[in-house]
Amino acid sequence: MDLTVWMGVMIPFLGTSLGAACVLLMRGQLRQNVQRGLTGFATGVMTAASIWSLLIPAMDQSAHLGRWAFLPAAGGFWAGVLFLLLLDHVVPHLHLGSQKAEGPRSRLARTTMLVLAVTIHNIPEGMAVGVVFAGYLSGHTAITFGGALVLAIGIAIQNFPEGAIISLPLRSEGVSRGKALLWGVLSGVVEPVAAILTLWGAGLLVPVLPVLLSFAAGAMLYVVVEELIPEMSAEPHSNIGVLAFSLGFTVMMTLDSALG
Repeated sequence: MDLTVWMGVMIPFLGTSLGAACVLLMRGQLRQNVQRGLTGFATGVMTAASIWSLLIPAMDQSAHLGRWAFLPAAGGFWAGVLFLLLLDHVVPHLHLGSQKAEGPRSRLARTTMLVLAVTIHNIPEGMAVGVVFAGYLSGHTAITFGGALVLAIGIAIQNFPEGAIISLPLRSEGVSRGKALLWGVLSGVVEPVAAILTLWGAGLLVPVLPVLLSFAAGAMLYVVVEELIPEMSAEPHSNIGVLAFSLGFTVMMTLDSALG
């Protein structure tokens, strides 16, 4: 793998790790409004990335199909949604702020299931980075290295608060700072793994890149709607999440337009 691509794939993981390291500098949990704002920002980044970095390129690459150019993107999108729905049902996990675990019954510790919840939605982010870099390496698409790098940086930006959001609550659950940091970092390991596997697979299946791009978009938007939007909009009512969402969306849209 090209060194620059390898570094690009690792950028989102770096964002998660730096965010998790906040547990070494801060005491207690994040204030509710701060946590809600960070979640909203991450939601905006993921939504914009799904549209500008994944769905639009997927349809552009299918332009030769004429009026049916939407079909590969639509099919891949639904495949991504159903894939995350399947993971939601087969992996025991617990969302932050929830008392009831999802998925099959399990005797896993609460902290483990909290980490699994974050890990599940890190999978599509890793896949998104992998497939975009695969598009760049193929040389047959309109995806540039700058565009792939922007997606990696955008996901790293939204991973920073995610790393903090997972490590700090673990600390409040009684986990030591070192272990909370370790769990936070491990929750992000799945991203480069998913990226590399997707990069390898997509490299063998260049003709279906539009489907893979939209697959990643569908999986990411499933996480946005199923988990992140409810978290940023939870009671008591506040507009902080919406404003942070708008900021994150604007930042990612601007990066993609200016540097992509």
